[in-house]
Amino acid sequence: MSQPFNPGDFGAAVVGTGFIGTVHAEALRRLGVKVTGLLGSSPERAKARADQIGIGKAYESLDQLLEDPAVNVVHVTSPNRFHFEQVKQILAAGRHVVCEKPLAVSSEESAELVKLAANSGLVAAVNYNIRFYPLNQHAHHMVRGGDLGEIRLITGHYLQDWLLLDTDWNWRLDPKEGGALRAVGDIGTHWIDLTSFISGQKVTAVFAELSTFIKTRRQPVGPVETFSQGGGGETVERQMDTDDAALILLRYANGARGSLSVSQVSAGRKNSLQWEIDGSQSAASWHSESPDHLWIGHRGRPNEILHRDASLMNEIGAAAAGLPGGHVEGFADTFYAMYRNVYGAVAAGGPPEKPLYATFEDGHEEMLICDAVLRSADEGRWVDIG
Repeated sequence: MSQPFNPGDFGAAVVGTGFIGTVHAEALRRLGVKVTGLLGSSPERAKARADQIGIGKAYESLDQLLEDPAVNVVHVTSPNRFHFEQVKQILAAGRHVVCEKPLAVSSEESAELVKLAANSGLVAAVNYNIRFYPLNQHAHHMVRGGDLGEIRLITGHYLQDWLLLDTDWNWRLDPKEGGALRAVGDIGTHWIDLTSFISGQKVTAVFAELSTFIKTRRQPVGPVETFSQGGGGETVERQMDTDDAALILLRYANGARGSLSVSQVSAGRKNSLQWEIDGSQSAASWHSESPDHLWIGHRGRPNEILHRDASLMNEIGAAAAGLPGGHVEGFADTFYAMYRNVYGAVAAGGPPEKPLYATFEDGHEEMLICDAVLRSADEGRWVDIG
């Protein structure tokens, strides 16, 4: 749990002016942290977005941003290929950092960032925000308390439809920008991080199949906002080899087994993350499209539906809740809850012994899992992590 602190004591800059960068900035302002400015792919784009959301400054370079003494923390939401160099520079400048996932585009890069962060003593978080739906925090503490018994089976999916059509385009489709894994790297890692966080179990091996259903896409000429609908403007054909979907079997450190379905081409599924964790005593299940309800399954008594209400939840879950029961907390609220926890660590001068937020070590673990998924899909066999 984070310690009480005064958010107004801190200034944060956001690198990236797209959809997710705006979510970061708005969550920070809700928390009370001063957003000192934005850095975009060009000064013009940064100024346009800063003006749009009411932020006073648009930085012209990362150097200029890091020369600003008002900046204590930097949020990196740029395309994946920039994360490594930007985070290195931010840590070298002595600033705390929150980096969007994935931490880097290779496990070699992420391993170096883990070492740099550890040597710096700074708070270094990866933005796996889905951990901070209050009922996911509650479930994490349930497992720690033995409520489910021995964890045996972890199953679920993460499905979206925003890349269903051949006219749908985003920078994540380009492996030079997003990396070799697309659907798994972009959303599958969210599910793996979340279920590992809740269950307390690390993935030790995977058996994966990757599918690219749309072999040719039509890329618009000019920038495209994430989750925007394809227009009727000029396009160029691009051949695709990154994954539209994946099926992954998982083995865990304690002997538990798991399965995950990932897709960005499932019609009607806007942002559907679902998990179920089955233990030797009870089970639990949660779905992102009804985030204020946690199903708890029993053998010898009626099943339960826990409605998110801090007065009914354990201390970890209650600490993540920001609204009274019956007032639904959604996607944007998870950023607020996460940053409240992260900035509590910043106020304390460094990371706690067991952070609730995802650390660079967690981000590196996801990169190792991605390596194993790619190798497994290529070789058609189980591959150990690391």
